Amino acid sequence: MSAPRFSPVPPVEPVRYYESPDSVPESWSPGRPGEIQGRQPEGERLGYQGPDQGYIIGLAKRARARVRLAAGEDMDDVLRGCSLIALRRASLFGRAPVVHDLNVALGMWGYLSDAPPADLVAVRRELFVGVGNAAHHYKEGRAIADMAPNETLRMSPSDVVTQVSTQWRSLTGFAA
Repeated sequence: MSAPRFSPVPPVEPVRYYESPDSVPESWSPGRPGEIQGRQPEGERLGYQGPDQGYIIGLAKRARARVRLAAGEDMDDVLRGCSLIALRRASLFGRAPVVHDLNVALGMWGYLSDAPPADLVAVRRELFVGVGNAAHHYKEGRAIADMAPNETLRMSPSDVVTQVSTQWRSLTGFAA
C-alpha cells in the first residue's frame, strides 16, 4: 500500500507491494434457513422487489405540486397508488426508482394532464379511493400496481402523457 509523501519512511526500507494471501477462501453461497435461493418469489400481494425503494417517498413529496386532481380525489391516495406503479417499473429495470418512473405512473392515469378524459377521471376516482391508507387498503394498492401492463411501463414518460387522452384503457390495463 502506498504512503503519503509526508510520512517518514527510512530510505533503506524495501518498497512494499500487494501480495495475495496463501489460501483463497471458497465462494459464498446461501445455505442458512430462510435465505432466498434463486429468484425472489412472485405472486399476489408480494410486490416487486428492487433496491432503495424508499426513495420513492421523496420523489412523491416533490411531485405534489405537479399532480392535477379532479374533485373528490385525495392526494395521498393518488401518490401511493402511483408510487406502487413506479416501484414496479423500477424493478423491471432492476434499479432504484427515479422521477421518470413516477412520471409514467402519474401520466398513465392522467394526473399530469390539464384535461384528462372524463371517463378516465371517473374510473381513477373509484379505483384510487382509500389507497393512501396502506394498513387497510394494501390489497387495492397492489391491484393498481399489478394492473399496469409491462408495455406501458417500458414506455417513456412523454409518450405516455401524449397517448393518455386517446388510449388510456390500453395504457392502464383497465378493462371495462
